[in-house]
Amino acid sequence: MSSPRPRLGLGIKASYGAGSVAYGAAFAGLSGAVLQIYFNQVLGLPALTVGTAIMISLMVDAVIDPLVGRWSDRARSRWGRRHPFMLAAAIPVAVFFFLLWNAPAGLTTGALLLFSFLMLVGTRVSTSFYEIPSNALTPELTPDYDERTTLQSWRWFFGIVGNTVATLLLAEVFLGGPHKGVLYRQGYAQWGAWMAAVIFVSIIVSVVGTRSRIPHLPQAAISPPGGARGAWREIKLTLANASLGSLMLSGILGGVGGGVTQSLSIYLYSYYWGLTPREFGILIPLGSLGSLLAVFLAPPLARRFGKKPAMIGLFSFSVITAAGPLFLRLIGVMPPNGSPWILPILAVDGIVTTTVAIVGYILVGSMMADVVEDAAAKSGVRSEGLLYAANGLLPKFTGGIGAFVGGLLLTLVHFPAHVAKGAVDPTIMRQLVIIYLPLSVILSVIAIAALGLYRIDRDRHERNLRTLEEAADAAAQAHVIEGVEVGDAAAPVVRPF
Repeated sequence: MSSPRPRLGLGIKASYGAGSVAYGAAFAGLSGAVLQIYFNQVLGLPALTVGTAIMISLMVDAVIDPLVGRWSDRARSRWGRRHPFMLAAAIPVAVFFFLLWNAPAGLTTGALLLFSFLMLVGTRVSTSFYEIPSNALTPELTPDYDERTTLQSWRWFFGIVGNTVATLLLAEVFLGGPHKGVLYRQGYAQWGAWMAAVIFVSIIVSVVGTRSRIPHLPQAAISPPGGARGAWREIKLTLANASLGSLMLSGILGGVGGGVTQSLSIYLYSYYWGLTPREFGILIPLGSLGSLLAVFLAPPLARRFGKKPAMIGLFSFSVITAAGPLFLRLIGVMPPNGSPWILPILAVDGIVTTTVAIVGYILVGSMMADVVEDAAAKSGVRSEGLLYAANGLLPKFTGGIGAFVGGLLLTLVHFPAHVAKGAVDPTIMRQLVIIYLPLSVILSVIAIAALGLYRIDRDRHERNLRTLEEAADAAAQAHVIEGVEVGDAAAPVVRPF
């Protein structure tokens, strides 16, 4: 149960969103784009081995995520369900992230691979201990159908800001300039230290800034009847939601495509478009303008067209804009490398693609929040942590598969190691794009089609809230009749908020 809640103010929304800076900064380092080139080109590990290591680390993380989600759902403390996990993760995330980019000198190839793999797993798992409970706060902070979209807008805005600043600093400051470049190992080490500090501060700001809402958040239900069998029944009812299945199926397909894109993006910028780290570093902050636009565009678009129709239309358009420059280069329409038009064209395309894609992702996040009540109406228990962990489970597997596929594509085209910009045979890059582009488009189209199976709209959400409120009122009356004080730990009264 929760006490009556005041409205969410700007400070709460901003501090909640600010926690995504940590995830955005961590994602900048954990993305296949950076890991692949760092492990392969900087540390000298084989591309296929790197892809395999990334895939396995994601799978380990994916196995642990549902345990974290379920644990936070059932946790009881004076700090509520989510905040203890968020606070406890702050130091481990920062330490593991720092060590990931600061491996001890003099390690053999095998020892270096083992150390890097362990630090990668540690970073992913500790990040999950923060991100899953933090994500679960969206439906807990507000039951309002539209306000959830606003909360997701803030989260995506700060997440993109964190990712943009982290990537920009890596490209422009720590790898940019004379005698540096993407092979400058010391630059990665310095960047990792700074980002570890940013991640720690971001988590603390979010925890402290949302602490005042703890008394108004739903509390953990008592253990379900029937012990382990009852718990398993509750989990099955929660995860059997059709709309959750739609989001998960889309995440499977999108995860593979996204993993491939991330693992190859720096290769494409550096060797296909011929950009320097500073040049493609400029594209990152320009593309982040989309996050600012998305904050303002997502709520009105959701109100005007509905979350699902707006999301499908935006994602469909983003597939076209994302593939456009690569396709135009293949048919000989794009200017040659070195042309002053290359950077402006990629910049404009990046802003448009980022804007529509982020609005789509914001709407998906808001739609995921609405699944909470839809599942609770059937199971009788709010399981935000489990739902968010399950939704992120398969994409982590498939994201790892995507990173593996990215390494496989590089191996198939015989991409050389430790190669300078301009020294790669153009035929190799053309072969890479010819294989990558249709694969990426097909996966994206099928992922969008899967989202069409989502069934929760505004009317259904309101019905779910009424169903939960009526069930809670009926349970409360039964407890009063039986002489049990409502709110007592032995009385499993479940309200939506």
